[in-house]
Amino acid sequence: MTIQTLTSESSPTGLPDLAELARLANQFFSALPGETATADAAARASPDAPRAGEHLSPSVSQATPRSPSDYYFLAERQERGIVVDDRVTAESFGLPGEAALRELLLEPARPAVLAPPEPTAPGGYYFVEDWSHPGREGLTPQLASAPKHGLDIHAIRRDFPLLAERVNGKPLVWLDNAATTQKPQAVIDRLAYFYQHENSNIHRAAHEMAARATEAYEAARDKVAHFIGAASAEEIIFVRGATEAINLVASTWGRQNIRAGDEIVVSHLEHHANIVPWQQLAQQVGASLKVIPVDDDGQIRLDGLRQLLNERTRLVALTQVSNALGTVTPVAEVIAMAHAAGARVLIDGAQSVSHLRVNVAVLDADFFVFSGHKVFAPTGIGVVYGKKALLDEMPPWQGGGNMIADVTFERTLFQPPPNRFEAGTGNIADAIGLGAALDYVSGLGLEAIAAYEHGLLEYATAGLQSIRGLRLIGTAREKTSVLSFVLEGYAPEQVGQALNQEGIAVRSGHHCAQPILRRFGLEATVRPSLAFYNTCEEVDKLVEVVGRLASARR
Repeated sequence: MTIQTLTSESSPTGLPDLAELARLANQFFSALPGETATADAAARASPDAPRAGEHLSPSVSQATPRSPSDYYFLAERQERGIVVDDRVTAESFGLPGEAALRELLLEPARPAVLAPPEPTAPGGYYFVEDWSHPGREGLTPQLASAPKHGLDIHAIRRDFPLLAERVNGKPLVWLDNAATTQKPQAVIDRLAYFYQHENSNIHRAAHEMAARATEAYEAARDKVAHFIGAASAEEIIFVRGATEAINLVASTWGRQNIRAGDEIVVSHLEHHANIVPWQQLAQQVGASLKVIPVDDDGQIRLDGLRQLLNERTRLVALTQVSNALGTVTPVAEVIAMAHAAGARVLIDGAQSVSHLRVNVAVLDADFFVFSGHKVFAPTGIGVVYGKKALLDEMPPWQGGGNMIADVTFERTLFQPPPNRFEAGTGNIADAIGLGAALDYVSGLGLEAIAAYEHGLLEYATAGLQSIRGLRLIGTAREKTSVLSFVLEGYAPEQVGQALNQEGIAVRSGHHCAQPILRRFGLEATVRPSLAFYNTCEEVDKLVEVVGRLASARR
């Protein structure tokens, strides 16, 4: 790598001139290949992989190029004590002028070229910049290098093997992230390492493999607790996913505490998984189900909730982010209102944990659930968080195996939480994979992820709005990366098929959220959904294909 001598402005006060900085930088980078190659060769030769609890950092902008076969989580650099963050990494080689070079490399990035957004008209979306304004035609925000998020999106994409696939001869554009997210190589490798070096049942054996597996499994529980701000790992229960998580709470706490005449409150936004278990419980015990209305933008009406809450309300079950519309609900306000009425609250975080920082202690949520596969972890693993005092009082859900303390033919003693709710052999490997996924996301930083996805959502919303005959469904002022729409003259399935022909994966259908779509007079929508590995170029391709369909209709 060679840095050319610059001849523009003079160097900042106290630093060498630009020619000297270029010379130092060239000397600095020339020292890297030998050491990096040695470290990489040693890493490849070593049979060891990260053990349970070790942190695998995700991609960051690197000072030197790496071969396509190398992973971008830079575990070997951490072992050498090198600081890795969202900026260029400055390593120490004892070169002359090193302090000045480090200061230059760690200097905050310059502002983006784009002008700040102009005020939107009343009723406009807060997150949408007017890209049709004179002088902005064809302008594309450079999200992959914008300093406000600090993520190297192109390096991140290389962490996800499936993104290199081709569909119908075209590069895959994965815009079905609300259904499931792709898995980084760090997660894939962690699963392989478990089966190669740790595979055993957990907790009950005295041999080394059981100890390794148990250590890794419980380390994953600790990571989940930390990730969502739980007070203790004892408040974390592993299940198959958010659906099973809600059913667990309904079948234990719900059966224990909800009686005939009581009321359960859900919202119009809910996924079927946060409707059906409560509907079944209400029918079985003689309780009733009440529904918080939403406005025309797809946001819940707090005044409607206020009217529903009363002394008979036992539970409010609410999604934090709508899977069909992307609406972010005011869960903090809902929890406070429900608690004031004496009710408990369950928050469905399946669509929020990969986009927003969640702290269950700050929210004061009684229960919080999510699925691993929505947050770059394997399928078949999910989480129930419950306040310890509530879990301690709840009866078991299933019987046998890991949840048993002692059994005779006359009586059974159960383990304390969380083991009380994890009967049988759990999904050990995928729980460990979930821990690796949370390491990966934490390494990127949820704030950085949110900033990048926010800009991408702005860009995609503006692009889709420019298509004649396209109607966005869900225009709440607070949204995450879901763009649900219908196109005049086409069934959603036809749009989905046309996109698939171009390698673009979206979801078309009712998204297991029929009540909210029917609120808007629909049975189905097309639902592109974004993640931090998506790009403006992929959005452009989406808009181009949908635009061609709209033009063909005319």
